[in-house]
Amino acid sequence: MSDLPNCPQCGSQYTYDDGSFYVCPECAHEWSKDAAADALEDDAVVKDANGNALQDGDTVTVIKDLKVKGSSSVVKVGTKVKNIRLVDGDHDIDCKIDGIGAMKLKSQFVKKA
Repeated sequence: MSDLPNCPQCGSQYTYDDGSFYVCPECAHEWSKDAAADALEDDAVVKDANGNALQDGDTVTVIKDLKVKGSSSVVKVGTKVKNIRLVDGDHDIDCKIDGIGAMKLKSQFVKKA
């Protein structure tokens, strides 16, 4: 398997090395290797909806009504969530919400309090 990064525009895994650039054969997007290295460093930092970096133990506020999968309950706008824990994956915040219990949230739906 190749250790080249996926295309940042279309997500294609078929990128190839072309000198000081990476090229995507599916969408013809080209980007420099330096930009790819910077993107990897940015991915390690979890950011809220406003672009603020989040850390373990932070308090965040929900900015959108969120339906709870498998339940009829809803996490309302303005709900404060204390003592978050950052995890890898699509839902990058692990937390407990009063009245609901343990949940995973996406960082794009919260803002740092």
